[in-house]
Amino acid sequence: MKKFAALLMALVLCLSCLPAAMADVADVKLGVILLHDEDSTYDLNFINGVYDAMKVLGLEDDQVVMIRNIDESNDCYEAALELVDDGCNIVFANSFGHESYLLEAAKECPEVQFCHATGTMAHTAGVENFHNAFAAIYEGRYLAGVAAGLKLNELKAEGKLKGEAPLMGYVGAFTYAEVISGYTSFYLGAKSVCPDVTMKVQFTGSWYDEMEEKSAAQALIDAGCDLISQHADSMGAPTACENAGIPNVSYNGSTVKACPNTFIVASRIDWAPYFTYIVNQVAAGQAIDTDWTGTIASGSVVLTDVNEAAAAAGTVEKLAELKAQFEAGTLKVFDTATEGFITVGGAAMEETWAPGAGTDGAFVEGTKIVYDGYFHESEYRSAPYFDATIDGIELTNQKF
Repeated sequence: MKKFAALLMALVLCLSCLPAAMADVADVKLGVILLHDEDSTYDLNFINGVYDAMKVLGLEDDQVVMIRNIDESNDCYEAALELVDDGCNIVFANSFGHESYLLEAAKECPEVQFCHATGTMAHTAGVENFHNAFAAIYEGRYLAGVAAGLKLNELKAEGKLKGEAPLMGYVGAFTYAEVISGYTSFYLGAKSVCPDVTMKVQFTGSWYDEMEEKSAAQALIDAGCDLISQHADSMGAPTACENAGIPNVSYNGSTVKACPNTFIVASRIDWAPYFTYIVNQVAAGQAIDTDWTGTIASGSVVLTDVNEAAAAAGTVEKLAELKAQFEAGTLKVFDTATEGFITVGGAAMEETWAPGAGTDGAFVEGTKIVYDGYFHESEYRSAPYFDATIDGIELTNQKF
């Protein structure tokens, strides 16, 4: 009898998971607003995520509408209302600067769910049908940084460094916390295996400007950088690296076809799990999280295949080892417990440290973010908020 009761309870628990997993999605229509189009690695990653989710969910082509090349302006608001008029009951926008315009549309259309990637406003806006989503991409960037550090160790052993110590360059779009968190986690990954590495960061002031990104990468190469990575959306930096024969760690997808001699690996967010989630929630009549954060463990943060023609020996094995630690929850990117790993102005990051306000959203005064031996990134909202300039990283320009 006890065995039967246990089986019955297991069945009940299983059935409780079915509404979201087996929701009838026939009445759901998804609208997607994109900053650029397939020529942008950033936007292509979202487009591929939509198509992958469509396959999982069994959505028909007429249940998804994508509007490309929508500026971070009132054009986003108008595109959102156009999608609502077209029958979409979920509207998603993918760029940081879309957020305020999407929020206005959400206020006007309470019957529609509005979801925004990379934003910061949902946790304070108090608008029930407006949601933010991001992923712990800093986990992926950390792993990509490890691959970079291993390559620098190889160059050092072979006497191929440009200077006395390893130097990386990083092309960043803006001085937002999202970018700062990203390049810091990349640097920390490299530092974990190559302790004497330093890094220069050059900003472009744009998410997508191929010429500016290529120019920034070239400037970093000319400054003596042995390896380049980036948080920018074009092929500018990878192309500069391939032309110069400088190792490159990319972002949002593999560039191995265009850069077979220099591409090592790339991290990216797989958006298919989020698109699948929001469609299922709406189909089942269930609430969407105000802030949703995917991780390596949830399949939302992934790495491309390692290009072993350019990577250091043992890279694949090392990344697999650390990925397992992330999945188990035993590895923390922003480790403040290990002495000297993260310092700001020569001092350890204390528990009283708090992120700045700026463009990055509101935090309750006195909120503890550094405790239990690490900085708790993306736990108080989905978008990153690590915005400290740590020792070992030099900003070459800060005007953006």
